[in-house]
Amino acid sequence: MIHVSATPVLALRGVSKRFGAVQALTDVDLEIHAGEVVALVGDNGAGKSTLVKTISGVHPIDEGGIEWEGRPVRIGRPQDAQHLGVATVYQDLALCDNLDVVANLFLGNELRQVQVLDEIGMEKRAKELLHTLSIRIPSVRIPVASLSGGQRQVVAIARALIGDPKVVILDEPTAALGVEQTAQVLDLVERLRERGHGVILISHNMEDVRAVADRVAVLRLGRNNGVFSVRDTSHEEIIAAITGATDNAVTRRKARTLTKEDAR
Repeated sequence: MIHVSATPVLALRGVSKRFGAVQALTDVDLEIHAGEVVALVGDNGAGKSTLVKTISGVHPIDEGGIEWEGRPVRIGRPQDAQHLGVATVYQDLALCDNLDVVANLFLGNELRQVQVLDEIGMEKRAKELLHTLSIRIPSVRIPVASLSGGQRQVVAIARALIGDPKVVILDEPTAALGVEQTAQVLDLVERLRERGHGVILISHNMEDVRAVADRVAVLRLGRNNGVFSVRDTSHEEIIAAITGATDNAVTRRKARTLTKEDAR
């Protein structure tokens, strides 16, 4: 793991988001540093997808603030996030099955020479990027439809890196993958960290989370419910934060007792 800077690349401060009568996020804080993997976990409906969409510009926040490398910024649309250096790989991957790997990597960002597509330049850069990330693809000129699920996933991640982002968001990258394909994707997540990217990993698989994440941020009912160091926290403690097992009558009575003692 590379040295983590004191100032986070991305920081959310008291972010809230409402959809009509539904309060999806309430006072959420999150920090992402360069060269670290932060797993964002929580039960269904915890607010993970909404939080990711506020970062990626799909849903502008209602309250709170977003900081980029220590300065306040406004992310009101996806282009704002992209210009800052945020890349998001959604669960559906959004790949074009009938196009080859090169065309998918540069979709929307094609290289041109005098209004003509620079096919040679794109193929060369595609091979260099895949080689740097140790991604094994039979050929960059085969249709994406012929790739395995794991290969398709890594191609989608590689496409997100074409613009050299500083923060990469991966939404359930190992969902529905086999053991070997999952291992391939987790290897790639570690290489993103080694390259100095800040990574937000959304996953329901705690084994995957503990394998590659440095910290785990837990959301519960749209609120922060703890940020844990993977190295210093047990599996049970994280699960308890996800399920709300730590929020019960005994812990609330203990909290009230401590508050009264502090008041004295």
